[in-house]
Amino acid sequence: QICLSLVKLLFYLAHSPLGSIVLLDFQPRQFVMVDGNLKVTDMDDASIEELSCKEDNDCTLDFPTKSFPLKCSVVGKCEGINEKKNLFNAYRYFFTYLLPHSAPLALRPFLSDILNATGDLRYGINETLKAFEKVLHLYKSGLYLQETPLLLKDYISLKGFRVVEGEDYKCWPSYSHLGCLLSVHSAEEAAAICNSQSQCQSFIVTQQRTWTGRPLALFQSSLTDLIPDANAVVYIKRLASSGESL
Repeated sequence: QICLSLVKLLFYLAHSPLGSIVLLDFQPRQFVMVDGNLKVTDMDDASIEELSCKEDNDCTLDFPTKSFPLKCSVVGKCEGINEKKNLFNAYRYFFTYLLPHSAPLALRPFLSDILNATGDLRYGINETLKAFEKVLHLYKSGLYLQETPLLLKDYISLKGFRVVEGEDYKCWPSYSHLGCLLSVHSAEEAAAICNSQSQCQSFIVTQQRTWTGRPLALFQSSLTDLIPDANAVVYIKRLASSGESL
């Protein structure tokens, strides 16, 4: 959410009515999330000036660990230097820390492509935004889910009950510090996740939604705290950890 919102912001800055705007003091502390959108807190260090040049050799974009040769345009300006400076700063301050860690396994190659392409400045802001929107579409639609055997048939559905949220086993990247609360596309995906975790004996797809509209599923290792809830369904593994049928 943070990275996509940042890319949308940089897309606007690259195509603003004033021209391409560069953030000269590009640091994480310069941004804040407001209602799910990333905002710049200080525009004092923003500039629409692009580096003047006489030849391509005047247009090297330097960073502490990398340098990029750019073209000198016919009007004597380094082409795209403001956009590329913003994008590489987004890569080194945000993408490298946030993109690789919490996506479903099937989507990680797409995020790795974005990471590599922005890290080498092979993508401009337009291509980067398109790549992020593709990943978001796959994530929200569930199209990233690979063809697997239906696993929900291995669970008993107990309608009219829900699990009391409390401290239980932890997982990554959980939305709760008390236990294992993960975003899922469907109960079928939740069943696959529960099967992959040795501690998991049951789960419930909650009414909570993430910013993408996906529900959160709570995974638990015990069934001791069930309470009536007309709108809920608890899914319980048919075989308990002891190997006996429930």
